[in-house]
Amino acid sequence: MPDSKLVIGMVHLPPLPGSPGFDATNARAALGELNERVMADAEALVEGGVHALMVENFGDLPFYPRRVPAHVISHMTAIANDLLLTIDVPFGINVLRNDGRSALAIAAASGATFIRVNVLCGARVTDQGVIEGIAHDLLRDRVQLGATDIRIFADVDVKHSTAVGEPQPIEDEVKDTLQRGLADALIVSGAGTGALTDIDHVQRAKTAAGDAPVIIGSGVNADNIADYLNIADGVIVGSSLKKDGDVRKPVDVERVKKLINAMGG
Repeated sequence: MPDSKLVIGMVHLPPLPGSPGFDATNARAALGELNERVMADAEALVEGGVHALMVENFGDLPFYPRRVPAHVISHMTAIANDLLLTIDVPFGINVLRNDGRSALAIAAASGATFIRVNVLCGARVTDQGVIEGIAHDLLRDRVQLGATDIRIFADVDVKHSTAVGEPQPIEDEVKDTLQRGLADALIVSGAGTGALTDIDHVQRAKTAAGDAPVIIGSGVNADNIADYLNIADGVIVGSSLKKDGDVRKPVDVERVKKLINAMGG
């Protein structure tokens, strides 16, 4: 990864086999189309100039709140291994909604270099119910797998959720996630997918984080990326890089190039 600012492009996986959105009437053909779409999106992101990718089972609505079934892990591992052979940038894994342990296993098996965990510490109320932090299991898994080089990117005040009880100041959540959850980097987002991230929130998180990287997790586009990167260390971009800015559509390589040009990179 570059030593300067980091742009991570989202590879939103379509519905995987076993999820309600997957076309099981002709599973073999549907799986082939899925793989073609994933590789096309990844290649467009790399051609456009992103520095890394994040692979996420975005299409698997409704999400499991905690551990996912074995077939999800199997398909995501196969896709990740295909990416390793196809692209020449680092990539990470996010298993929604909060299966960081499976994300770590997929990363260890496929050569991914980082994972995203939505709730590493504390607890959040989400559309999947109450989700509790997994740091105590995840960090032990990382040691047992000999995968301490795989970095953990952890959300604070994660999107599509609210605090359980009285919200913590962002500064306290940042410190707990870094010092007690042992995250390697933090992600700060807006209220939901594609929603703008409050720049004051980012500034407060970055001040509290010190030398730890802070990454913007939503709402980044060519018009605001420079402002965000004046404060943050990197961005994760998905929706604004799709055709017509529609998260459900394929990646538009010209939108990717426009974003990279806007950051001066």
